[in-house]
Amino acid sequence: MTDIQPPYKILVVDDEPDLQPLVQQRMRRYVRSGRYQFVFAHNGVEALQCLREDEEIVIVLSDINMPKMDGLALLDQIPKVNPNIRSVIISAYGDMKNIRTAMNRGAFDFVTKPVDFDDLKLTIDRTLQQLLEWRDALGARDRLVALQNELNVASQMQQSILPKRFPKGAGYEVYASMKPARSVGGDFFDVMRLEGGLLGLAVADVSDKGVPAALFMMSSRTLLKGAAIGLGKPSEVLGEVNNLLCEDNETAMFVTLIYAVYDPSTRMLTFANGGHNPPVLVDAEGNTKRLPLTGGVALGLVPDLEYAQTSITLSPGDHVVLYTDGVTEAMNEDEEEYGMARLEGLFAQSTPSSAREVNEKVVGSVMEFAGDAAQSDDITCMTMRAKGHDH
Repeated sequence: MTDIQPPYKILVVDDEPDLQPLVQQRMRRYVRSGRYQFVFAHNGVEALQCLREDEEIVIVLSDINMPKMDGLALLDQIPKVNPNIRSVIISAYGDMKNIRTAMNRGAFDFVTKPVDFDDLKLTIDRTLQQLLEWRDALGARDRLVALQNELNVASQMQQSILPKRFPKGAGYEVYASMKPARSVGGDFFDVMRLEGGLLGLAVADVSDKGVPAALFMMSSRTLLKGAAIGLGKPSEVLGEVNNLLCEDNETAMFVTLIYAVYDPSTRMLTFANGGHNPPVLVDAEGNTKRLPLTGGVALGLVPDLEYAQTSITLSPGDHVVLYTDGVTEAMNEDEEEYGMARLEGLFAQSTPSSAREVNEKVVGSVMEFAGDAAQSDDITCMTMRAKGHDH
């Protein structure tokens, strides 16, 4: 693989006509100094043509909403043209769903509109630094072997911290599993026994895959466990973890997280949601409904946020299913999503009898739906079953 040298060529993909002269004007100092060279396309189709014709492009800076082919579809196609290109997404502030989807599809970073060009410069430099280091690793075969060994070790480390045995009590049972999309994934789950016979439950999804996501995941899990033990309310736990993640987060990674505390003596489940998928309740007859969201955003991006929490009282035989978007956004070979409707209709013809049965049925249904399609995201699911006091 040939080395890349400045000027580093960056493809900007956006259908707004004002963006091209704005980029050229605001970044002119770096263009004149020979550090950057910008080329432009108006949609994903034009962008792919540019990439096929110009092998010197190293970064794609793309909007999400565009005609003909949007930014998310473009992300899927870029690796087929050149797997060594890094992508940065431009998105409206607060559009966390699309940002999370973009990260899951391989975007390295993102900037928000209206574009702060100082932030854009820092993001481009951070992306270039990662790209240069990655190219250097790919260029040395002995370092490639070492990297694979590190990946294997990191995968073993990640799997080792996920619970393999789950606590059982007179009033509950729990089961969970995670199938990583790559050798090292970004999802995690945890089950914690808390003071007073309470049970802490967490499922989370880091905004990337591979070793960086695994490291961020392990840090998030450690902070969560410490906060869960030290603080009582789920809302306070999320606020504390968010502030700690924001203190040293140069990579601008984030984690969506749902954290719940269950009291078996009252069958009260209290939970707070940081930008994560809504929990699903499956009752003893197989009826399914979504539990409410609490309005929180992903952790690690903005400090000093306050998180809300809500509580529900479960009935004996109720199952609460926590999961990541690898479940609902799993794709089959026809590029159809599994979706919430399939998840909610999964138990319409059956009566669930255990947490493990429910959990394995969800994961099995997703895997059967996906068939031979490549798994693009970690598939993580946790189920807790509420029992009566006489069980």
